[in-house]
Amino acid sequence: MRVLRRLAELAACLGVVLATPVMAQTTLRMVSHADIKILDPVWTTALITRNHGYMIYDVLFAKDADLKIQPQMAEKYDVSADKLTWTITLRDGLEWHDGTPVTSEDCIASIKRWGARDAYGQLLMKVTTELKAVDAKTFQIVLKEPFGLVLDALGKVSSNVPFMMPKRVAETDPNKQIDDYTGSGPFIFKKDEWKAGEKVVYVKNPKYRPRAEPPSMLAGGKMAKVDRVEWLAIPDPSTAVNALIAGEIDLIESPVPDLFPMLKADKNIALFGWNAKGSQIIMRMNHLHPPFNNVKARQAALLALAQEDIMRAQVGDPEIYTLCNAPFICGTAYGKSYGDLLIKPNLEKARALLKEAGYDGTPVTMLHQTDLQSSNQVQPVVKQQLEKAGFKVDMLSMDWQTVVSRRTRKETPAQGGWNIFFTTNITLDSDNPGTNAYAAASCDKAWFGWPCDPEMEKLRSAFIRETDPARQKELGIAISDRVIGEAIYAPVGQYKAFGAYRKDRLDGWLAGPVPVVWNISKK
Repeated sequence: MRVLRRLAELAACLGVVLATPVMAQTTLRMVSHADIKILDPVWTTALITRNHGYMIYDVLFAKDADLKIQPQMAEKYDVSADKLTWTITLRDGLEWHDGTPVTSEDCIASIKRWGARDAYGQLLMKVTTELKAVDAKTFQIVLKEPFGLVLDALGKVSSNVPFMMPKRVAETDPNKQIDDYTGSGPFIFKKDEWKAGEKVVYVKNPKYRPRAEPPSMLAGGKMAKVDRVEWLAIPDPSTAVNALIAGEIDLIESPVPDLFPMLKADKNIALFGWNAKGSQIIMRMNHLHPPFNNVKARQAALLALAQEDIMRAQVGDPEIYTLCNAPFICGTAYGKSYGDLLIKPNLEKARALLKEAGYDGTPVTMLHQTDLQSSNQVQPVVKQQLEKAGFKVDMLSMDWQTVVSRRTRKETPAQGGWNIFFTTNITLDSDNPGTNAYAAASCDKAWFGWPCDPEMEKLRSAFIRETDPARQKELGIAISDRVIGEAIYAPVGQYKAFGAYRKDRLDGWLAGPVPVVWNISKK
């Protein structure tokens, strides 16, 4: 009887288990602005790799919706009276995806690797005497002199972001790509399911401990509310929009403006201005090789450009884009404008400067990323504009990740290098003259294009050390003048970024300069 009774009890329990429904896994399917092939967000500044970084890594400090720096992985920080020692304590419960605890040594190694590549990080490392661990959860940044932008550097929003990595990963040579993608962020990268040109897969990190504060832009609690995220590679914009309308996907990061009417016509779809402060497209010239190793040739290129034609081709809707020749963003403290430069071409002066530069007619190699919706219509227009000024242009079409790889090469164009490429950055990372990566002119340590201008570096160094606001503004404007005068790079326009999503399925997309998916829930 006891045996029978026990069997009956087990059967009853089993019946309860079988009757309990298995919770369905929620999957967010989205189309990002580009396919991803490079996964190291320190090695490259590509925004798609930055987005990947925000999925799997976390940061010590983050910027909230009021543009204030808030602790993220950090629990607290203290600054010594002489402003030379910054002590940072990590919060409890931080773990890497492999289950090991996050330690001070991990953070120190991560800061060092980031500081070797990023323009802001390089400035911080220049004034740093040492990074040292106090204990497993506390470390110090010891400075040679006060540096008031420590939190701004560690809370940097966009490429390169100071993501924290395990020490064993962060000790990888900064000039080599990592091959271990262990992070501590809200999602885990499924390398075994990654198919370049098809999809990237992330799953919810069950051990992630979000902060208690509500989410605010990139700060606060990062709540992963879906179990799985799939980035699908659909390079054709119309195909992506039709997939959204048909319900085959849930979200498009950056649909092309030409297709907005189709999206607006569907009652189940919403357009969302996730980056209302906008982005800036720039043209970068290679300062190492002819013709752009000559400042007069670079100046001639700037005089040939006309932003209206460029932005009309790229964005279309004038309500979305802004004509702006200020290197550090129009409407900001350092947003100085420069008359008709880049707005109305001056072909006569451009041709004269090109002749003075001794240009011999060798074709300029322009890299054209065909699959990057944020800047893939710019190149054909600029090619025509430069040719009107007397340049010969060889436009090479390729995918964005090939551009990302090729732009790192310092060889001549004939040996696989380049003369011109275009890229996009968020305005929040471009409005500071001291930390704008494009403005850095530190020769071989500078961002791709490698401008070498000691005077610019003196100005940038003085800017970040200056504490008087009036004097700092003078220095910032002087840096802006130097960017234009030396043609360090060319701003070709600003625009707002809009995404599209199924509002009948999704809630919680956070506004900000980066398209993050934490806090998004699926109905």
